[in-house]
Amino acid sequence: MSAETLSSLIQKAYSSLKTLDATGARQILESALKLESNNNEVLYALDCLNWWLERIQRLNDIHDTYDKGGFILDQWKDFYTFLDTKQDHYDPCQYALRHFVFSFALQFLQGVLGDGINQYDPGLLLQVGRCYKGVGNYDLALKYLEQAVRFKREDAETIAELADVNALLEETRSAKALFREAFFMDPQEIPLRDLESEFIVRIQNKVSDMGYSGAEIAEWIPIYGTLFGVFSVKRELKSVEVGRLKQSILSLEEDIRSNPSDLKLLKPRLINRYFWLIDHYECIGESRGIIEEILLKIKTVDPAIFERYQN
Repeated sequence: MSAETLSSLIQKAYSSLKTLDATGARQILESALKLESNNNEVLYALDCLNWWLERIQRLNDIHDTYDKGGFILDQWKDFYTFLDTKQDHYDPCQYALRHFVFSFALQFLQGVLGDGINQYDPGLLLQVGRCYKGVGNYDLALKYLEQAVRFKREDAETIAELADVNALLEETRSAKALFREAFFMDPQEIPLRDLESEFIVRIQNKVSDMGYSGAEIAEWIPIYGTLFGVFSVKRELKSVEVGRLKQSILSLEEDIRSNPSDLKLLKPRLINRYFWLIDHYECIGESRGIIEEILLKIKTVDPAIFERYQN
């Protein structure tokens, strides 16, 4: 058999996945394996698909429809850990599996959403929006995520997902503004590996290349997003927001003094708040002397960041 025949079988398997025929996809991949028993992509695809089929079997023990959909989406997070054990990565396979998983979860969640009171459940709206993003229907993803944000205006995960969809729809200004808000609220709540926005992925990779890892990466993204000119859409804060921001700064300054072991996370979080206060003061035309006081604080906390910020 020719390599072209093997390639066509692989593509046929991926097409079956996109139509939710996981069993058929496995049969096709097993047929492909008979043509070339050591083909890396076929072996990779079978491993990934078998991983999912084993998880899907567990749905038999879950009776609530909403819980079924939630279980599938939770498994997607665990799937990343499984992929990290693989030396090779095949994007067409991951794309097909992504379409399969989110389409499958959507079947359960859309059934729960209906047209009644559940239309006002922000958690459910978020999950439905994530599913539509996962299958590439960004317009519907936007619709449900905007609804979710109306109920969860200070939820970092929901706002980040909305920002991501805006970026995918090339609504760049809205995306940058929303990402800036989300990473200010709580970087640790943002599902970085689910974000597809090119500029966020680029910043994430650069931060990782600088040697940051784990939870640190999310904290440093807004810092370098500012330094690289990506988090450039800024706004004047309301008086109550200014009060909260100043209180947060005082608390973080105290935390750094009393818990130096947590400096890796606290330092970038504090610097981001300094950035926000400076941006606000610049928006309202505050005196340069007040801004210089904050710049001096940044210099004390991290001289290198101060230099880059000034330049």
